[in-house]
Amino acid sequence: MGTIRATTADLSKPTSTSSSPVPTTTSTSRTETINGSHEFKIGGYSPSKGIGIGKYIASDTFIVGGYAWAIYFYPDGKSLEDNATYVSLFIALASEGTDVRALFELSLMDQSGKENHKVHSHFGRALESGPYTLKYRGRVINGFLRELKETSDYLKDDTLVIRCCVGVVKSQTEGPKAYTIAVPPSDISKHFGKLLESGKRTDVNFEVDGEVYAAHKLVLAARSPVFRAQLFGPLKDQNTECIKVEDIEAPVFKALLYFIYRNTLPDMEELFGLNSKWASTLMAQHLLAAADRYALERLRLLCEAKLCEDVAINTVATTLALAEHQCLQLKAICLKFIALPENLKAVMQTDGFEYLKESCPSVITELLQYVGRIGEHSVIACGHGNESLDGGMNGRRVKQRLH
Repeated sequence: MGTIRATTADLSKPTSTSSSPVPTTTSTSRTETINGSHEFKIGGYSPSKGIGIGKYIASDTFIVGGYAWAIYFYPDGKSLEDNATYVSLFIALASEGTDVRALFELSLMDQSGKENHKVHSHFGRALESGPYTLKYRGRVINGFLRELKETSDYLKDDTLVIRCCVGVVKSQTEGPKAYTIAVPPSDISKHFGKLLESGKRTDVNFEVDGEVYAAHKLVLAARSPVFRAQLFGPLKDQNTECIKVEDIEAPVFKALLYFIYRNTLPDMEELFGLNSKWASTLMAQHLLAAADRYALERLRLLCEAKLCEDVAINTVATTLALAEHQCLQLKAICLKFIALPENLKAVMQTDGFEYLKESCPSVITELLQYVGRIGEHSVIACGHGNESLDGGMNGRRVKQRLH
């Protein structure tokens, strides 16, 4: 019978006749520090003195890195050596754990405003010493000199403030996935959009500028607190067969419903045939006012972003009037645009500037400041033009028609 011999080299290397590639796998170890902090106020510091050595006042537990922690304050010290010399502070692992690695910082806060906090930090430990490793319930001791008189900057109204920062160090090794499942992006907005388009199971109708729009009360209430109050609140509309909506145009309300169901802005050309930049800007202005009216924050931000991209001579004054209160970035962009010497005179001659001057005098003051910054010292002589805005919701309703 023959004998087969195999050397180490035979087993560890592929044969020279093999043409298939050697499979290679990889894994990655990631280490991160999860930080958290807790502020512990100790009222009545003076009466707490004298409770006895080794007796403590504990903070509530707080969670950092998935573990519970607590601060222990010993007014008379933790041990005999501390008595009359130190107050002791402990940061303790309050939950059961195994080999919890963490860094700590305890601060006795200066309440005088001088920012001279007493800080004992382990976050700057040398690499060779590294984070502390705690097994199960563990403690890290920290002490402060007991020089806490009534005049101390660390005492205010006989109250101490202690701030504790914990950094839990966690490591995780990730290997190759054993599956390749492609998860498609969420299409829930597509389904809700089809629900609106189908008109099935609608239970409320809105009459807007002669047009009637059907919708679902639960969807509207879930998306807008204003609709929720209108449809389900104590002062709800009793006749939901036809709720008349004032001070908003039909195309705007249609676009509003589109956003409520789909959570995105509609394609203005596809929905309304508005293929000009001016018309698209005008719709965004109307929707910004509608977002304010129905408390739709995402819609407001989407409109603000779009209007920031489409600042133009013939629309900027109207946009600025709408942006005055909440849209700070849009307001700044409009002011800067108008203040440019090549734009100022032209903007003053557009519809909307007269209304801006009358209804937003503080904005005109800011505009003058912008003009001054870029070296424009001429006095603004406002001519009379046709109003393009009027008072509506919060005095911010666009009056120009979309038709």
